Amino acid sequence: MRGVKGMREPTFLILATLAGEARHGYGIAREVHELSEGRVRLLTGTLYTALDRLVAEGLIEPDREEEVDGRLRRYYRLTAEGLAAVTAETARLRQLATAAEARLRRLRPRPAS
Repeated sequence: MRGVKGMREPTFLILATLAGEARHGYGIAREVHELSEGRVRLLTGTLYTALDRLVAEGLIEPDREEEVDGRLRRYYRLTAEGLAAVTAETARLRQLATAAEARLRRLRPRPAS
């Protein structure tokens, strides 16, 4: 599973965004931007290349298509494998953060008695 080795932040954010509900491309990009507190902005080409890759890897799949103002919107959803990958990556990141916090606590000066 990809989550064990770690995944790139945009991939993690796309999967995390889709954990809530199926979304179309612009909705995914908007939610990734919000979830990352503005740090990650997915450009159209980058987003759709990532979505195609995630579909090919079996982590997401098309959910449905709808036409809005003459344009086709394709919605994507997580697969069971995608849910497992984002769950594993979340646990991996939490473990790393916990280990880093423990080390940082040891570096903090102790108050004088």
